[in-house]
Amino acid sequence: MSGHSKWNNIKRKKEKTDGARAKVFTKVGREIGVSVREGGPDPNSNGKLRDLIAKAKSMNVPNDNIQRIIKKAEGGDKEEYEAITYEGYGPGGIAVMVETLTDNRNRTAADLRHFFDKHGGNLGAMGCVAFLFNQKGVIDIDLEGKDADQAMMDALDAGAEDFDAGEEAAEIITDPANFSEVRQAMEDKGYSFLSADVAMVPVTTTTVDDPDTLVKLGKLLDALEDDDDVQNVWTSLENEEDLDR
Repeated sequence: MSGHSKWNNIKRKKEKTDGARAKVFTKVGREIGVSVREGGPDPNSNGKLRDLIAKAKSMNVPNDNIQRIIKKAEGGDKEEYEAITYEGYGPGGIAVMVETLTDNRNRTAADLRHFFDKHGGNLGAMGCVAFLFNQKGVIDIDLEGKDADQAMMDALDAGAEDFDAGEEAAEIITDPANFSEVRQAMEDKGYSFLSADVAMVPVTTTTVDDPDTLVKLGKLLDALEDDDDVQNVWTSLENEEDLDR
């Protein structure tokens, strides 16, 4: 859930996600609950909810869990969450954006500032790194048993902006406005998602070679991702696969 999603990092990220299933369920469940309260419980009329259900399934959240979350939110769950995005720099000058859903902004801000300070980073003001990122739809699909060229044609026909294939998986980039349409089209054609979300994609990336800096950065990202209020973490790090985490 951190960094710039690339097909050569998908498997590692997937394994990390599978190793923290309970926390992943909680985070995506919070998103689903907010979506139901804002747009209703019917995924046919609530496009955001439909996308979140697909996201939850890609993270192996059982359907029973998904339906319980929807029913709880539909039944008047009183928990109110505020979406706040924090920005800063990690070790090595790597830009970091942190998307949160919180019921206590003071607690969340204090916790994030502590994480950045502890691990050699600096939590900055709003806008300090946002200009280094573009919002894009990012859909990672499993290519096992699929033809990469056909998958590329299917994605581009559905309205995707870009397609980058590896041996086992591919990354599809879309305009945020077309994300739902492209994701649904690929689902209808039988593709399995490793992940699918609207993300902040860095305009340029930076490679960090120093091992000590990579360790510090990895610890910062782990601390952020482990926080209950944090939904997503994005960075400008190019060589995410080198993180010692």
